[in-house]
Amino acid sequence: MSRNAEPNANDDLAGQTCQPGDFRLSDVAVIIPVLNEEQSLPLVLRDLPMHGTPSMSRVIVVDNGSTDGTAAVAANEGATVVEEPRRGYGSACLRGMEYIEQSIEKGEAAPEVVVFVDGDYSDHPDLLPGLVAPVFAGEQDFVLGSRILGKREPGAMPPQSIYGNKLACWLMRVFFGGQFTDLGPFRAISYPALRKLGMVDTNFGWTIEMQIKAVRANLRYIEIPVPYRRRIGASKISGTVSGTIRAGTKILSTIARYGLSK
Repeated sequence: MSRNAEPNANDDLAGQTCQPGDFRLSDVAVIIPVLNEEQSLPLVLRDLPMHGTPSMSRVIVVDNGSTDGTAAVAANEGATVVEEPRRGYGSACLRGMEYIEQSIEKGEAAPEVVVFVDGDYSDHPDLLPGLVAPVFAGEQDFVLGSRILGKREPGAMPPQSIYGNKLACWLMRVFFGGQFTDLGPFRAISYPALRKLGMVDTNFGWTIEMQIKAVRANLRYIEIPVPYRRRIGASKISGTVSGTIRAGTKILSTIARYGLSK
């Protein structure tokens, strides 16, 4: 959903390509939080449009305590690897943002757009150009890839995940007026807007915190339908009962916390 346009649920980003002159890959930073993604991560990295280019250094793989060869795989593909020993999805994302800030302090140019994508190959990294295009065009500050509006591979999102997303988005609409259908991990946001949000969540509340704060900050935002496939490897959240309960509790508590602080 968007404040500016109504997306077509049958029209996802598949097939969209980056047109010459639209933007420079060096103006995009990609943050990929990972935990034991040795098998899937090479596929994610090779599908990114900056793979094999100097801009690959702006792909930041945040290793959240992997015990396999995830970090080595990322380095071999040309990505920048940073470590975040403090467990949690949000912790890894915050570490990626911290790395960007440190790079700027050392003289590197700030990115115009930051993209977040998971390392399990459930998202389609090759569709990054279509995700960032509205931001580079100056039309949006925040673009969310909606799995609910897009085409999902059977079994990619279990029933509890679909229900939880719908409930969370309904509550966001009731409490904050946010028009979202999903809490999808594949998202793009302008770097100045991201800094403005003051993200703090270190765990499962990261995605919904960003969306709530985007609404409160009056960011221009839009959802774009994206395809979604079954992840490689076991899910750390929706694949287990305990993970689902913990994630759901965190998401609901995040809504309550910001809802009560109006």
